[in-house]
Amino acid sequence: MEEPLELTVDATMTGRIDKQLAHHLSQFSRSQLQRWIEDGHVKVNGEQVKPKYKLVVGDRVTIEPEQPQKIDLEPENIPLDIVYEDDDVIVVNKPQGMVVHPAPGHPDHTLVNALLYHSPLSTINGEFRPGIVHRIDKDTSGLLMVAKNDMAHRSLAAQLKAKTNEREYVALVHGVIKEDAGTIDAPLGRSPKDRKKQAVVADGRHAVTHFKVLKRYRHYTLVSCRLETGRTHQIRVHMKYIGHPLAGDPLYGPRKTLPGKGQYLHARLLGFKHPRTGKQLTFTAPLPAYFQQMLDKLDKIDQ
Repeated sequence: MEEPLELTVDATMTGRIDKQLAHHLSQFSRSQLQRWIEDGHVKVNGEQVKPKYKLVVGDRVTIEPEQPQKIDLEPENIPLDIVYEDDDVIVVNKPQGMVVHPAPGHPDHTLVNALLYHSPLSTINGEFRPGIVHRIDKDTSGLLMVAKNDMAHRSLAAQLKAKTNEREYVALVHGVIKEDAGTIDAPLGRSPKDRKKQAVVADGRHAVTHFKVLKRYRHYTLVSCRLETGRTHQIRVHMKYIGHPLAGDPLYGPRKTLPGKGQYLHARLLGFKHPRTGKQLTFTAPLPAYFQQMLDKLDKIDQ
């Protein structure tokens, strides 16, 4: 494990511990620090605290970084569905079941392993997430933009932060949504009841999802979801929050749901400005076969 970090709070560091540590310890991301706080790797005056704890002058903060699991990141000859590629960016249509980048429990056979075999990638996101500007869940399919170099990565990441890019998903949810469209504005954070889950929590991060009904079935609704923010599991948690969890979702859905290998969620549309030319690029990917086949089945049942 890395050596523990110890610091004493002065007048420039008062306020929420997660925000202040993220500001003063730029080598760590805020989400990483929040996770360490929640998991007890960060203590104040020898005691475990929550991310919303407010530091005061004189507090003694101790940070014990997690022991990283050793992962040997190797290029792997795994087929890729490349929608677009040039010298700066790759747009790939990720299949359901593929993890985006190596992590504990998934050391290989990831999208990053496949991309490294195919092309050089940017280095900004570190050793295990080269080229990865944004992610989608393992069991979510669809479009991802990948940076081949650091210039492209900085541009694409800035567009995500400024919310100027386009990201639209198609989801099949339980129940019949009466409204034709709506907006879910509810903050998201780690669930206090289950650490593997995200939840709507009062002190969570700002999260906004816009949805529109595409088709209603007898017991399900097909919706498009446009992300204004990109929080972990955002669509899955937001749709559950309004009483319409995703069909097939093993983490947030009901026990009785549609068969499959995970949630029926597909990143259908992706748009961004090219980092070198500034030209607006927009890409779409059709629903994967398993998703379309389930919709066809629901059509027949409803007849």
